[in-house]
Amino acid sequence: MDMTPENTPLEQSFDLIARQDEADKAITELRGDMDEVKTRLDRVSRAAARPALGRDNPASPEVKGFVDGYLRRGSEKEIKSLSGATPQDGGYAVPREIDAMIARELIEISPIRQLAQVVQVGSAGYRKLVSTGGTASGWVSETAARPETDTPEFAEIAPPTGELYANPAASQAMLDDAAFDIESWLASEIAMEFARAEGAAFIKGNGTHQPLGFLSSPVSLAGDAVRPFKTLQYIGSGDSEGFDTNPEAKLIDLVHTMKAGHRQGASWVMNSSTLSTVRKLKTADGAFLWQPGLIEGQPDRLLGYPVIEAEDMPDIAANAFPIAFGNFKAGYLIAERSATTILRDPFTNKPFVHFYATRRVGGQVLDSAAIKLLKIEA
Repeated sequence: MDMTPENTPLEQSFDLIARQDEADKAITELRGDMDEVKTRLDRVSRAAARPALGRDNPASPEVKGFVDGYLRRGSEKEIKSLSGATPQDGGYAVPREIDAMIARELIEISPIRQLAQVVQVGSAGYRKLVSTGGTASGWVSETAARPETDTPEFAEIAPPTGELYANPAASQAMLDDAAFDIESWLASEIAMEFARAEGAAFIKGNGTHQPLGFLSSPVSLAGDAVRPFKTLQYIGSGDSEGFDTNPEAKLIDLVHTMKAGHRQGASWVMNSSTLSTVRKLKTADGAFLWQPGLIEGQPDRLLGYPVIEAEDMPDIAANAFPIAFGNFKAGYLIAERSATTILRDPFTNKPFVHFYATRRVGGQVLDSAAIKLLKIEA
């Protein structure tokens, strides 16, 4: 028989405390390990998100020669020795790494560029044939004769283009500072100016030495079946000064004027002033039409579709088109010559050095059935 006496209540309490201490110690060690893993993951994430031209990454000889030779000191020898380049159209084509930085920032800043179809071209002009109908289809048996199809009809898309330019400036003292990240600064400044100019042109450009904005395209109340090619359909708001007493009905009508295939991937486009009004709209039972994004990174939604703010859209006013709804990937085409050229100008505004950057950009409506407009009218 086991004659070992049982632990007293006091001893049992000490054992429980000891076990609790061991458990707390294990939890503390586990948390420390988790914090270490998280720190390593954060370090890896920051390294992955760091721009390719950061100081921690060695630049290519082309970039180093362009930045240290041409941008900082104005020497053209490094550029010519690397690529045999000569000034084209009043400047040197920037290295691809810097051009990629400009392109990334443009996409983040320019609202319509985020949505539209963008094609890179090697020359100033771009042409594309699109079918406007006529190619028939049908069903037949395996051995039956195939009836002759209708003759296809095509239309040419040739986006009007223009020279987009920016002219940021820095002092020579800034350029002489080795710690000054000139390539990131220059890419950011150029992208900001390009985005401001092209954002307006893609919406309301007149097509003369600049893109033809979708609000500058012809408009009609007619449906897709009878409306001329390149003409956008619009519906009225129901009130000559704004929205009528049933605003959700007009917005729902606008959504469903578009074919179901185009509604997949469609977005609303309006400026912040219009958005302020839309956010206050309610249905007949008092519910807001607006649906805020509940997850970080997810856009706010109106009737289930994301809303994009574009400050160049007009305000709500008589005969204005303050709201667009469309699948801009299918509806609007941006054609650009990928190379950005830069001309260093240290003479015009001493002691500042200007960097005159240019890029050819064009744009116009590609498929008028993919973009719909709301007009303020009775």
